[in-house]
Amino acid sequence: MTEFKSVIVPTRPFDDQKPGTSGLRKRVTVFQQQNYTENFVQAILNSLGDDLQGSVLVLGGDGRYYVKDAAKLIIRICAANGVKKLIVGQHGIFSTPAVSNLIRKRNTSGGIILTASHNPGGPDKDFGIKFNTDNGGPAPDYVTAEIFNITVGLESYNIVPDLECDIDTQGVYTYIVDGNEFNVEVVDSVADYVGLMKEIFDFDSLRELLKGSEGRKPFKILIDSMNGVTGPYVRQIFVNELGADESSIVNTKPLEDFGGLHPDPNLTYAVQLVDAMKEGIHDFGAAFDGDGDRNMILGKKAFFVTPSDSLAVLGAHLHHIPYFKITGIKGFARSMPTAGAIDRVASATGIDFYEVPTGWKFFGSLMDADQLSLCGEESFGTGSDHIREKDGIWAALAWLQVIACEKKGVEELLVSHWKKFGRNFFTRYDYENCPADNCAYMLHKLEQIVTSPVYIGTQIIHRNKSYVVKQADNFCYEDPIDGSLTPKQGIRLLFEDGSRIIVRLSGTGSSGATVRIYVDSYEKDERLILKDAQVCHYTFMWVV
Repeated sequence: MTEFKSVIVPTRPFDDQKPGTSGLRKRVTVFQQQNYTENFVQAILNSLGDDLQGSVLVLGGDGRYYVKDAAKLIIRICAANGVKKLIVGQHGIFSTPAVSNLIRKRNTSGGIILTASHNPGGPDKDFGIKFNTDNGGPAPDYVTAEIFNITVGLESYNIVPDLECDIDTQGVYTYIVDGNEFNVEVVDSVADYVGLMKEIFDFDSLRELLKGSEGRKPFKILIDSMNGVTGPYVRQIFVNELGADESSIVNTKPLEDFGGLHPDPNLTYAVQLVDAMKEGIHDFGAAFDGDGDRNMILGKKAFFVTPSDSLAVLGAHLHHIPYFKITGIKGFARSMPTAGAIDRVASATGIDFYEVPTGWKFFGSLMDADQLSLCGEESFGTGSDHIREKDGIWAALAWLQVIACEKKGVEELLVSHWKKFGRNFFTRYDYENCPADNCAYMLHKLEQIVTSPVYIGTQIIHRNKSYVVKQADNFCYEDPIDGSLTPKQGIRLLFEDGSRIIVRLSGTGSSGATVRIYVDSYEKDERLILKDAQVCHYTFMWVV
């Protein structure tokens, strides 16, 4: 067996490698700069400290441009840094939820995920690298801070330049590096995740739903993978396992540029699915983003389910899912900007509720403490404690499980929910690629204005409805598990009836700053709950 030697390569630090909400995201051309990717990966490994030597890590990505090149590069760097074993998805492919599952199932030290999530892909588009810790979730703030501190002082990285590994063929590859054994296990990207879904849901009842039974016609679905990573998972689950027709799944081949699609599952970018659903042939539609953690749910004739409503409806019917019949329902949570629909479900059911900053890592702390079962974000993310990431396919299966048990369609479930709990009309406005310094100054001035004591009690009347300012602040989160504080997470304007306006900076862009404005208007009058959300919110926001 050939023995490989590692080498130390001098480098210079980069000052722009601070991870955002979910890893480091830049243009592909930035990562292709000499030593740029190498530096960041070395910093991730250095952050493991004494746990690096002899560690086992998971590696995979969403199939976008530069994933395979980066994966092979990371294998060489890990080999030179004392990592004992890498578990790599075949072809370098792994959905983000699948990585989280495998980290937990194999008890590894963590995983490196190559993804820019819902950002577009291609040679001139976006790429990203994020590190998930040994609980399967995104690295918490203190870890990402340590990674960044390492990057700004990094002077060298370690690599085995001659090591080549075939990541397209499953198997275990063994190498001797500096006298030590180094293994790369290339695995089926889909199998373990599908096995987990079969443990969580009642696949027999889902098959019956899709094929029709007890006088019910077949329930027709349309699933759009948007040429992202979920394609192979979707085919295995919905076609091979649940018996859906091949025509029920579209855009299932992972492509480096997502086939020109913008893999963000919303009404703007998943227009192909929306248009198909408008024809009224299908009863249920779902779309997933590039790395498989986000989802959009549609009912017949493209009836749109907001992520906030999706979370609330699943919360109200979580008892139908076999997994929770075993584990029990421990708590609900949402990100701060997400509409307050799940809050009312928690209140009515007596289940603990948590409001956290944007970023899935904040949910993970609660899950690890056994205090949280279901959570979600308005940015089309929903998940549970089965892993430590949001999970698009899980959300679609959860909806189908509820539909199978309730024997109601998507729109019927939503209307019934609104009549019981009221409706949170919700929308979000994004202003992208803005000058970062100007945005920071704007938020500073806005905080000074709205947190003035004279602002509390301000009354706004619109169409005979009164909105009275109850509270205004810059959201600060105190983690109930470790007591850590996460300040300045967004300006909140809270009204007495539960309506809200939120302004914050997003951390998921690859360049510039993204300002997001969220409007959440609560309505309990049954005569008004079926009004168009966009019209209602536009007028409300204009008055404020």
